Amino acid sequence: MPELPEVDSARAVIERTVLGQRIVAIEDVDPYVCRPHTAEDFESGLVGRRIVRVMRRGKQLWCETSPLRGQGAPGPHLGLHLGMGGRIVVTDRSGRVVPDGDSTHGLAGEHQDRWDRCTVRFANGMALRLVDKRRLGRVRLDPDVAALGPDALDVDLREFRRLLSRGTTSIKARLLDQSVLAGIGNLLADEMLWQSRISPAKRVDQLQPTEVAALHRAMRQALRRSIAAGGSHTGRVIPARHGGGTCPRCGAPMRHGTVGGRSTWWCEREQDEQHG
Repeated sequence: MPELPEVDSARAVIERTVLGQRIVAIEDVDPYVCRPHTAEDFESGLVGRRIVRVMRRGKQLWCETSPLRGQGAPGPHLGLHLGMGGRIVVTDRSGRVVPDGDSTHGLAGEHQDRWDRCTVRFANGMALRLVDKRRLGRVRLDPDVAALGPDALDVDLREFRRLLSRGTTSIKARLLDQSVLAGIGNLLADEMLWQSRISPAKRVDQLQPTEVAALHRAMRQALRRSIAAGGSHTGRVIPARHGGGTCPRCGAPMRHGTVGGRSTWWCEREQDEQHG
């Protein structure tokens, strides 16, 4: 499932391939993925404008567009949410994926246009596509990002401590709350907690200052490494998240349960000791 690293990869694809390009058409508008907007909404709002900036907060991605010629007001933002399994693909005039034009770096397989849910065509022949087999992504004009917390990459230790301190929920649930901290998903949360040797079920009001500092370091390291390596699936503990898996650090069995409403894996020895 796309988390902050995957969405940042999508941002980078758009930025390096179609930034500054003029939009000439909107096609393949899936009425479910693009609701409540119609194809006409996208055409009237975006055609003739250029993508001038690509922004990301947490898992939310949006493109800022230029004013139309002779007008002073900028255009609407084009919001792109990858959902559970979406990706961004940029193709050339012939429909082939351009070099470095796949946000999954080819890991999701060959592009199949039958799964295109919204296509933005540019004057130079290139096309920006939201590809989503499961139709759980979203395309929006002027997406509302006000309910999102600060981006996980931007949060310093002091702010991180403040964000974690309220209430008595589990630390796993708090990390997954996008209104508190934007960008952390299930894989990253398990990786961070494993790296810092903290039980996912431990209550936030029971965390020690040293644990909060360790978790903050683990978050920054996990985000940077996964962005560089190609996604949240590249974490060190991720291959051990299965029945019979063992901790890559101490060799103890990995345990499985539901924490914060999500499937969760942790080291039986190191993380349970922390919780106890």
